Amino acid sequence: MKAHGPEAPPVEVLHRVARWRAVLGEGLHEAIVGTLYRRAESVAAQVVTAEGPGEHPLARRIDDLLASRFLGYPLMGLTLGVVLWLTVVGANYPSHLLGRLLFGFEGWLETVSARLGVPPWWHGLLIEGTYRSLAWVVSVMLPPMAIFFPLFTLLEDLGYLPRVAFNLDRFFHRAGADGKQSLSMAMGFGCNAAGVVAARIIQSPRERLIAILTNAFVPCNGRFPTLIALATIFFGGDGASGLIAAAVVGGLVIVGVFTTLGVSWALAHTILRGLPSSFALELPPYRRPRFFQVLVCSVFDRTLFVLGRAVAIAAPAGALTWLCANLRLGGQSLLALLTGWLDPLGRALGLDGAIVLAFLLGLPANELVLPIVLMNYLAAGTLLAPHDLGGLHRLLVARGWTWLTAMNTMLFSLLHFPCGTTLFTMARETGGLRWPLFAVVFNTLLAAGTCFLLARMAGWLRSKAPRPTSSPMR
Repeated sequence: MKAHGPEAPPVEVLHRVARWRAVLGEGLHEAIVGTLYRRAESVAAQVVTAEGPGEHPLARRIDDLLASRFLGYPLMGLTLGVVLWLTVVGANYPSHLLGRLLFGFEGWLETVSARLGVPPWWHGLLIEGTYRSLAWVVSVMLPPMAIFFPLFTLLEDLGYLPRVAFNLDRFFHRAGADGKQSLSMAMGFGCNAAGVVAARIIQSPRERLIAILTNAFVPCNGRFPTLIALATIFFGGDGASGLIAAAVVGGLVIVGVFTTLGVSWALAHTILRGLPSSFALELPPYRRPRFFQVLVCSVFDRTLFVLGRAVAIAAPAGALTWLCANLRLGGQSLLALLTGWLDPLGRALGLDGAIVLAFLLGLPANELVLPIVLMNYLAAGTLLAPHDLGGLHRLLVARGWTWLTAMNTMLFSLLHFPCGTTLFTMARETGGLRWPLFAVVFNTLLAAGTCFLLARMAGWLRSKAPRPTSSPMR
C-alpha cells in the first residue's frame, strides 16, 4: 500500500499567496496572524458568553496608555529611564562603601604578607595586581547589578516587559529581527552577558543570533562609570552632575540603541538573511509582584551568576596588567613599550597609545580601562583608582586630552569588542568560537571607523574655522 503525504494546496491558493506576498512583502506574516486573531475573536464573540465583571477595566485603561502609539513610547522611555537613573545614581554610595571595605581589607592582607615574609614580587602580583582588580570589579559591578536586576525582574513579574516588546516590535521587525530582542537589549544595560543569556526567549535561531551579536552595543554597568566620569569632567562644566553631562550619556545610550537596530538590519539582510518570524504576542494580565521570588531570582540567578563570571576573568587580567607594568625591557616597562607601538594607531583614531592599550588589557572587564590609562600616564607599577574627578581632569588635560579625545574614548567604549565575560557567554550560547570572534572583529572595526571619521571631521572643521588675527608687529 502506497503511503501518501499531505495534499499540496491548490494552484489558485498558491497564486493568491504569491499576489499577496508581492503586495505586502515581509508584512504578509503579520497580516496572516492578524487575520487569524480577528477571526478567532469574531467566533468567540458569537459562541462565548462571559459572566461576571470580565476583564478588569483598569487594566484595559492602563494598556490603552502603555501600548498607545503616542504615549506608549514616552512612558516606556520614562520608565526605563527611571530604572537606569536609580541604577546609576543609587549605586554610587553603596559602591563607594563597598570599595572602602574591600580596599581596607587590602591593608590587612599587606600586613599578613609582611609577617609571613612573602617575596615582593608575589606580594605585587597577588595583592596589587589580582586582588586590587577584583576589588574594583566587585565594587563597581555588584551595586548596579543588585539594583538593576531586581527592578528589571520586578517589571517582568508585573507584566510590563511584554508591553515594551509590543511597542518596539515594529522597529525590530523592520530591521528583520524579533520584537523580543528589545527585552534582551534592555537586559544588556545591566550586563551584556546577561542580555546574551536573555536571548534564549527568541525562538528563531537566526534572530536569536542577531540579538546575541548586537547586545554589546548598549552600555553595561561596567562601561557606565567611564562614560559618566568623562562626560562629567569634559562636558559637565562647573556642575559635577550637570544636565549637559547627563544629556551626553543619554545621547550615547540612544546611539547604542540605534546602532543595535542598524546592525540588526545589516545582519538580517546579509550574512543572516532570512524572513523574519511573526511575533504574535498575547499581552499577559497584570499581576501583583512576588517580591520574595523576585529578590531570590534576581540575586542568585542573575546578579551572582554574572558577577562570578566577571570575577573569574578579571583576576588573571589584574595579574597580567601588573606584570606588564613591572617587567622591563631595555630600561622601559613592557606597558610603556606597548604604548609606544600603539600610539600611531591611537592618534589616527583621535585617541593615543595608552587608551588603545587600556582597552586591550581591559578585555576581561570594562571597569579596568580607566585605571589602566591612569597607571600608564603616571608610570606607576600598580592600578590606580580615579577617585577625584578634578584631579583626573587635570591629569588628562596635561596628557593632551580634549573634548574630542573624551568623546572618541566614550564612543570606542560604547561600540568596541564585548568584554571577556560576554564573549565567554556568547561562546556558550552559540556553541563555538566562530560568532564571538566575528563580534570581536566587526565591533572593533565599527568602533575604530566611527572614531576615525569623527577625528577627521573635527580636523576638517578646525581647518575651516577662521584663525584669530594677530596684532601687527611694532
